[in-house]
Amino acid sequence: MSNSFIWWGIVIYIIVSLYIAYLSRSGKETSMSGYFLGNRKMNGFVSALSYSATTYSAFMMVGLAGLTYRGGVGALGFEIIYFAGVTLVAFFGPRFWLVGNKYGYVTPVEMLGDRYNHKLVSVVIALASCIFLIPYSAVQLAGVGYLVEGMTNGGISFTTGVVIATVLAIVFSFIAGIRSVMWTDSLQALLMIVASTIVVLLLIQGLGGFREFFGTLEANHPETLTVPGNGFWSFATFLSMTVPWLFFSLSNPQVSQRMFMPSSLKSLRTMLLGFLGFGLVYTLVSVLWGYSAIIMFPGLENADKATPSLLSSELVPPVLGLIVMVAIIAAAISTIDSIMLTLASLFARDVYGNLRKGVDERRQLAIGKIVMPIIAIMAFAFAELQLDLIAVLSVASSAGLAVSVPAIIGAFFWKKGTAAGVIASVSISGILVLILEMTAVKPFGLGSGVWGLASSTVLFIVVSLLTKAPTEKATEFIDYVNSELKQKLSPNKS
Repeated sequence: MSNSFIWWGIVIYIIVSLYIAYLSRSGKETSMSGYFLGNRKMNGFVSALSYSATTYSAFMMVGLAGLTYRGGVGALGFEIIYFAGVTLVAFFGPRFWLVGNKYGYVTPVEMLGDRYNHKLVSVVIALASCIFLIPYSAVQLAGVGYLVEGMTNGGISFTTGVVIATVLAIVFSFIAGIRSVMWTDSLQALLMIVASTIVVLLLIQGLGGFREFFGTLEANHPETLTVPGNGFWSFATFLSMTVPWLFFSLSNPQVSQRMFMPSSLKSLRTMLLGFLGFGLVYTLVSVLWGYSAIIMFPGLENADKATPSLLSSELVPPVLGLIVMVAIIAAAISTIDSIMLTLASLFARDVYGNLRKGVDERRQLAIGKIVMPIIAIMAFAFAELQLDLIAVLSVASSAGLAVSVPAIIGAFFWKKGTAAGVIASVSISGILVLILEMTAVKPFGLGSGVWGLASSTVLFIVVSLLTKAPTEKATEFIDYVNSELKQKLSPNKS
């Protein structure tokens, strides 16, 4: 595939996406809720597509395909665990939505600060989210870099791909905030699922159909069809990667913040069901891509280059290969700009807004817009390190974010939870995760996500029992949610 052909595809994608982002504008947004939540008026269909594009980014078509290439069928089990975790959205989504509408929360971190009645809770969790989400943003940028570099055999450099993705993420975020991101996400999600499905069917057909496809794997690469297979998916590795992934939908604020956005509980339900259908198809497609690369390109030094190798192969028509490449780039950018918006809202609302008294929403919004390009530049610098295996790095970021899960669950179900318990569990366990990741130490073979979540759970419970809970606020918060759920979800309600 020629460099000029790829450049034209990127240019067309940019023009169409910018046009859609521009159409999404509905006047100048001056409130935090308008800019970062779309005034809580997003319909279920758009929310489902945007949720899918944001979640299934470069991780899937580059990362999960690469993980399948590296370790075989265990990658499918790993991703199915994430699917199981999405049921948490069905359980917690209505609760987030109800309190978001009642109390006007803009971020899930603001919700926790108010529930535990202490501003420092918001500040600590917001800073922890920034520390662990910037590397995850860099993973998306790296996915774009590997993709364009691999498809052009180095004709377009890794850095050039990363620069393009960084600039576009900033532009899409600035045009109309979350509204432009969600509408461009919708285009990207549709393009992504249709094109990738067509291409994987062409690949399998070119390799002799499903029977011969799996027959070849069984004959030449039998280890890829079993667990632990080639040894990559040991029990300790599987547990270490899946534990933080199980709680992804709660622990990652760019995902949980979207529970505030739908216009109604019905729209929230549509968002979840649409996401589950999209995710099932996309998971199977990504795993089949990884298997196709095993058959066609055994011996790749970098597993994350499995997808670029497939897209530039003779079995994929150049136009379809280009469309899928653009779709993957678009998905990565959708994740980056969502993270940028979330981190900007966290910093402006929960750090700056809490540390500086009397800051109004206009000032917070201005600060948020200033912070966004800074976040993007930091992610760019991290991406340039070109660290190996996108999927593993994604899980490492989720490991750090998972330390907030006990506080989130406690907010809705344990009135004795305290601000001191939250601050101790998030800060100490977050530092533990950082130390384990930087030293590559795995006590008893288990990764940082397992130890971080375990320590945060123990610390949250023990410290909370030793300190005084905000009983009045906890009772008001939990009783309101329970009574509203009982009323709205009653079988007698239409």
